[in-house]
Amino acid sequence: MSAPRSPRGVAVVTGGSAGIGRAVVRELAARGWDVAVLARGRDGLAATVADVAAAGRRGIGVVCDVAHREQVEAAATRVEAELGPVEVWVNNAMASVFSPFSDTDPDDFERATAVTYFGQVHGTRAALDRMRPRDRGHVVQIGSALAFRGIPLQAAYCGAKHAVVGFTESVITELRHEGSRVQVSMVHMPGMNTTQFGWVRTTMPNHPQPVAPIYQPEACAKVVAEVVDHPRRRTWVGESTVYTILGSWAAPWFVDRYLARTGVDGQLTDQPRSTMRGDYLDAPVPGDAGARGEFDDQSWSWSPQVWLQQRRHAVDAAGTAALTLGAVAGALTAVTTTARAVQRRRAAPSARARRWLGR
Repeated sequence: MSAPRSPRGVAVVTGGSAGIGRAVVRELAARGWDVAVLARGRDGLAATVADVAAAGRRGIGVVCDVAHREQVEAAATRVEAELGPVEVWVNNAMASVFSPFSDTDPDDFERATAVTYFGQVHGTRAALDRMRPRDRGHVVQIGSALAFRGIPLQAAYCGAKHAVVGFTESVITELRHEGSRVQVSMVHMPGMNTTQFGWVRTTMPNHPQPVAPIYQPEACAKVVAEVVDHPRRRTWVGESTVYTILGSWAAPWFVDRYLARTGVDGQLTDQPRSTMRGDYLDAPVPGDAGARGEFDDQSWSWSPQVWLQQRRHAVDAAGTAALTLGAVAGALTAVTTTARAVQRRRAAPSARARRWLGR
């Protein structure tokens, strides 16, 4: 808090003390944002605020359960009182239950939905209540490939992520209707090497794992920061996200069969459930977990699609410039060709006249 105010402004990240949220906080702080972190665990909050300070930026950690609207509202009020107006709000907090739907306790299902879906609803409401009167700001929803394709063992999470898409699309159209300059973006993620697989509630006998291919959270966080800097409505991160979404649109019957055959075993390791760190559904797991999970040796830090998404604005600008240069070159060629044709037509009568005069 001893650093000067950032000229970029204040960003809020929910669920920012671990996993992809932690990586996003670090990336935004490195790019010059002051960052407020909302999460339940005090240990993780303290360590994340220390990351922000190490980047030379101001930061605060606010203990907050995003499933409760009044806590989110109180957190937003505190952030603006201590750091200043919120310019960016990243809704990232989530919770899941690894279990077949028929084996999932109804209370666990509702809790996962409250955090993953209503957490984004409450965060969006708190952000827009402050951004709309100022007619500026940017809300970023962290989504998933599973917002378009449900998979086994994650009915609560998939249903909540599907709901976030519908909710967000409604908000986008309402903001456009009123002519607001507040931006809303969705960034849909692949399977990542994050902390949740070590502390998710599960009824399965084995330790859960992300759906392969697995991406490192830092690579995906750079895409989020790119979207913060250059807002766009929808971004798909990772080749697997693209294939999942397009495959579900083009051949849902094939994806149903494939997931029925491979989706359960593909989300479980050979390790027993007892090797997990704990269970975070109802209360935070003590300690600082950081951004990464336990699958470094299987995770990608780079891929062509993610590399391009990290530089989407520059790639779009280069493409626009190339198209412009091509159009200019084509126009010059057309003008030159037309001028030569006119010269030939003008010269033609003189040639005929010379032949008629015998010259």
